[in-house]
Amino acid sequence: MRDSWKAGALCLVCCIPGYLPAQTPTTSSYKAPSAFHDSSPHRVELVTVDKNVQLEVLDWGGKGRPVVLLAGWGNTAHIYDDFAPKLARYYHVYGITRRGFGASSSPATGYSVDRLGKDIIAVLDVLKIVRPVLVGHSFAGQEVSWVATRFPERIAGAVYLDAAYGYAFYDPSVGDLAFDLPELQKDLGQFSASQWDEKPIDKLLKSDLPLFEQDLKKQREHIELMKGMPPGHGGPKAADLTSFKALGTWYAQNMVGGDPPEAELRQSFKSNSDGSVGKPRSHPSISAEDQKWEKFTNIRVPVLAIFACPVDYGPSIDKDPDFREKIDAYNTADCQARARALQRDVPSARVLLWPHVYHYLFIAKQNETLKELRSFIDSLPQ
Repeated sequence: MRDSWKAGALCLVCCIPGYLPAQTPTTSSYKAPSAFHDSSPHRVELVTVDKNVQLEVLDWGGKGRPVVLLAGWGNTAHIYDDFAPKLARYYHVYGITRRGFGASSSPATGYSVDRLGKDIIAVLDVLKIVRPVLVGHSFAGQEVSWVATRFPERIAGAVYLDAAYGYAFYDPSVGDLAFDLPELQKDLGQFSASQWDEKPIDKLLKSDLPLFEQDLKKQREHIELMKGMPPGHGGPKAADLTSFKALGTWYAQNMVGGDPPEAELRQSFKSNSDGSVGKPRSHPSISAEDQKWEKFTNIRVPVLAIFACPVDYGPSIDKDPDFREKIDAYNTADCQARARALQRDVPSARVLLWPHVYHYLFIAKQNETLKELRSFIDSLPQ
């Protein structure tokens, strides 16, 4: 599963960790140094979505169909600063920074997928955005699926940029330990409370236990695989931290597949008085209750899903061709299974597999991503 706080050392979502310390909910927590000018042609607005909670919304302008961009966990809407203006040549493009990150409020609670999804609907209501195409990268796939499931009439289509994994679309033929373990624990509790009822026994034998066994085998395979992971790049060196431009170059060479926007890096790291890169900004505190996921199984809008299959993990993996072959095989099997399940359950979906592409598709393959988005959006009824 590809998200910033579950995939560990090989995760690319956390390459640009846009984390901020907890702030008073009514304030905008991030202020870029006065010497820096964000040249991306967007208008910035803070939109109230909940009591004492405002979200940063970027508006790149444009005409025609509205498109709303959602960043992966740990990033802000500024991750699209370079990509969005090109998309805005054809559509009216917005970006939303979820609560807890960047200039959005950082309340103590409210990070469940249900609340994050309601935040998106609130932005659509306040800004009067009618039937946009919702585009989610990485973990934002869960918010896209929440809207597509709960309020399909509010959007014209859903786009998953390496985002249609278990948190966004669940299929029992693939399974997912994060979902299947709680289900097993619940059914075991029902069994122990009523040992003479055949229904919980049948469910355990026919569904829960075989699925859990499949999940455990996959988890064990992943653990064994990680034991052989070659040493990483070791992170940026002192020379890479002399400026945000230098850090961007390091990310492009080691992780992302292209220069990440400087505004995004500045919301991910503190800036020292001499212009050098300071410490990473911290993560908002997420409660155990908020971390509970939902199973999304019924996507009822037109879908475009692009998988990095297998994902490119960067040059550190290339140092060990044997490990590269094994991790590619493991990830290819997983993403191909998820792509097949999505295509089967959403037959109208356009599902693409891009081999050896960085997780940040819209940075690493900007033109190709733009082309596929345009083709999909233009095919939708007005």
